Amino acid sequence: MKERSKIPVRNPTTAKGGAVARSSASEISSFLNQAKSAANGAKGRVVLALDATMSRQPTWDMACHIQAEMFKAVSKSTPLSMQLVYFRGSGECRASRWVRSGDDLATMMSKIDCRAGHTQINKVLKHAIDENANLPINALVYIGDAMEENPDDLGHAAAQLGMRKVPVFVFQEGHNNLAEATFKEVARLSSGGWFRFDRNAPNVLKDLLSSIAIYATGGIKALQLRGARSDKLLLEKLSGGRRS
Repeated sequence: MKERSKIPVRNPTTAKGGAVARSSASEISSFLNQAKSAANGAKGRVVLALDATMSRQPTWDMACHIQAEMFKAVSKSTPLSMQLVYFRGSGECRASRWVRSGDDLATMMSKIDCRAGHTQINKVLKHAIDENANLPINALVYIGDAMEENPDDLGHAAAQLGMRKVPVFVFQEGHNNLAEATFKEVARLSSGGWFRFDRNAPNVLKDLLSSIAIYATGGIKALQLRGARSDKLLLEKLSGGRRS
């Protein structure tokens, strides 16, 4: 039997006392129905995955602002469907419902705070595989600064995404050498791309994320047509893999 990722599908909202609100079975079913409905009307589907462990706290607000603003802008002009996935704490890894509104995504992100814990990147990759089996996704965007797992496990999952034509675009914060080597391999095996998350150049990150969204909704031709600097950079990253 195919192994399923252990990520509950929930809308990440905060309950009283700072705990994350739990969803009932009926709410989860409703979220899944919304996902199918949104995807049927959307031209592109992107999973945005975030490392929300404590090491990301110093730049968390800035990152959330950039990511939310990018999706707000893109969702106004392209039929993009988005899902937020994050991990933190002791084994906590959650996925939101699929949304078509950048405002909805920004609201969800604003309710997440960083908590100490180890990375759970393999869960994220397996979750993307499962989501793609339900309805195809066009890209997985991952933003993080560390890697505390078996690199071979991550490489195996990334290769499976590559075979399914789901590129992983990794944005790395900081200069952790082990994380960098692994992230670059994840990007290579999935036919995606690796980028430096530079807190001193937020507009560069915003433009690159925008290009990924354009790619997700229109493919390589859309990037070539728009021809922005970030589009050309993304095309360079994609040149070694499959694209149509």
